[in-house]
Amino acid sequence: MQGLGVTLQITAISMVFMLLFGLTTALLRMSNSWVGQGLARFYMELIRNSPLLIQLFFIYFVIAPIMDMSGFWAAVLALSLFEGAYASEIFRAGITSIDKGQWEAAKSLGMPPLEMYRHIILPQAIRRVLPPLTSQAISLIKDSALVSTVAILDLTQRGRMIDAETFLTFEIWFTVAAIYLVITTTLSGLVNFMERRTKSISL
Repeated sequence: MQGLGVTLQITAISMVFMLLFGLTTALLRMSNSWVGQGLARFYMELIRNSPLLIQLFFIYFVIAPIMDMSGFWAAVLALSLFEGAYASEIFRAGITSIDKGQWEAAKSLGMPPLEMYRHIILPQAIRRVLPPLTSQAISLIKDSALVSTVAILDLTQRGRMIDAETFLTFEIWFTVAAIYLVITTTLSGLVNFMERRTKSISL
């Protein structure tokens, strides 16, 4: 249960930053600024073309000591950056799927870009990207098991420790797998409920 608590903390915080990095990158890619587009493209290519484990090691062993960052926050940063790169494509696809008339109507009302995205575009886009974002959040939960490689006492690392003490290999890892399954299925069920509520409100 102690390891589960650490895993839930890491995934919850990483999920918030994943959405923040993803949305920011998507907006930069769609902006008229070549600097913003270049930064977004560099970030995406760098993150998506290197393994998460290597990124985790680099942040933990190189970046964290320089910035006096704890292992917990190094793990959160690595997961957030990695998952955020994929979430940005989900956000971008959702935003570009909005009907052109919605953009034109907002501009005809004289809405500035920030207000247009806040009140018109993003509320519609979020409904469309909710299912793929759920899949990305589930990937985040599963990928969080890698933080055990940098001495974070999460669910997986606690399972290793108990396995080493008791040698109950099957029982321990069956339980760990079941806990991950419960977390991911609960998240999927929650999002499905939210989707149904959103559709009923729209109707």
